[in-house]
Amino acid sequence: MSIKKGDILELRVEKMAAGGMGIARLDGYVVFVKGGVPGDKVKARVYKKKKDYSEAKVLEVISPSEYRAETGCQYCGYCGGCQWQHIKYDAQLAYKREIVKEALAKIGGLDNIPVMDTIPSPELFGYRNKMEFTFSNRPWLMPSQLEDNPERPPFALGLHIPGSFNRVIDIESCLLQPDKGNAILDIAREYVRKTQIPVYDMKSHQGFWRFLMLRNSKAFGVWMVNIITSEDAPQVLMPLADEICRRIKGVRTVVNNVTRKKAAVAVGDNELVLIGEGFIEEGIGDFRFRISANSFFQTNSKAAENLYTKVREYAGLSGREDVLDLYSGTGTIPIFISREAKQILGIEISRDGVIDAKNNCKINNIDNCEFVVGDIKEIIPKIAFKADVIVIDPPRPGMHKEVTKMVLNMAAKKIVYVSCNPATMARDLGYISQDYEIKEIQPVDMFPHTHHIEAVAKCVKK
Repeated sequence: MSIKKGDILELRVEKMAAGGMGIARLDGYVVFVKGGVPGDKVKARVYKKKKDYSEAKVLEVISPSEYRAETGCQYCGYCGGCQWQHIKYDAQLAYKREIVKEALAKIGGLDNIPVMDTIPSPELFGYRNKMEFTFSNRPWLMPSQLEDNPERPPFALGLHIPGSFNRVIDIESCLLQPDKGNAILDIAREYVRKTQIPVYDMKSHQGFWRFLMLRNSKAFGVWMVNIITSEDAPQVLMPLADEICRRIKGVRTVVNNVTRKKAAVAVGDNELVLIGEGFIEEGIGDFRFRISANSFFQTNSKAAENLYTKVREYAGLSGREDVLDLYSGTGTIPIFISREAKQILGIEISRDGVIDAKNNCKINNIDNCEFVVGDIKEIIPKIAFKADVIVIDPPRPGMHKEVTKMVLNMAAKKIVYVSCNPATMARDLGYISQDYEIKEIQPVDMFPHTHHIEAVAKCVKK
């Protein structure tokens, strides 16, 4: 196929790919179409050419798909916050189910596993309980901004362009967070502008302001503001913290994380609590969870209840079972299923995660959960724990092969596998299926308007 970078192609989008792009074909040659929706007829410009495929971005929709939606965000198509806002929500759910099914078949060799309809998120906008915004001294302007005012502002406080570590769009309002988050953004941006203290430069690694992280509790309506800087300077930050708390009702705590690392990671080497206790609490089901600045917690609290309820259903506990929870994080799943289990042992490599898990057990008066810090590969051979049910919730890379072997050797009656990555889930389930029947898989939408999908698998010993 004679296609060059820069070519403008007329394409009919056929289906969605796992990475969130549409798929079109020209004489059998695959073109991934950024911004395409199945059923669209589009003109798209090729920006990447490979031997087996090309990637192109939609320039014009000649004939829109019935599944195409109007977007309500001026940054849609440019920022990395959401990629599917231009797709009707029912279609998003269907595409996510198909992505899971296709991964199971192609990667795991599992063709006949029942995959349920995707459980929708209770909220489609304002659903995120955590947003991380970046300060940049090199604002990236959208084409419309260049036309209106080609002069760049002195800095940006916003979100990254997909695939770029140093291109940041200044975001005035993000639909993925509640409105109070956007008001906090405005206050912070205006304060930084007034101080004229430089924001961080990713190339020279000079500058003070690095990130602004906002966390909120859906259950209790309270907020945490985490200001990440390159130096300790409470005299600079206290006026900003006071201003935010004065103007925004519900801001319970403001903290400052300081990081001198060059990597663009919003986690500090040390933390100073400026106002409040340094944490907020969130509720899922009947349980309360303490969240500090750097705690891991599912970013869609209301959808997390759907996810954990499905885990509890698939585990099918009667109160007599010993449960092993791998990659237990801050203990949310063990705590959520604790009333139905005899005892639960969680293994987690993060010491901070285990500290949070133990604190969350105390908050909820739970005494049948224990947590161990360490690498699962090293811990499992050392413990004498006969699990009736194993719950596995690994990070995106999935399970280490040695861990998978250990899990199969434990021969639990059931395995409940939770995943945020259909590809690695399919790989791991393909291996697990040697000894277990994969009964069904339930996709759960935790991230509306993105291609990301969580899924829960029910596995029963053969």
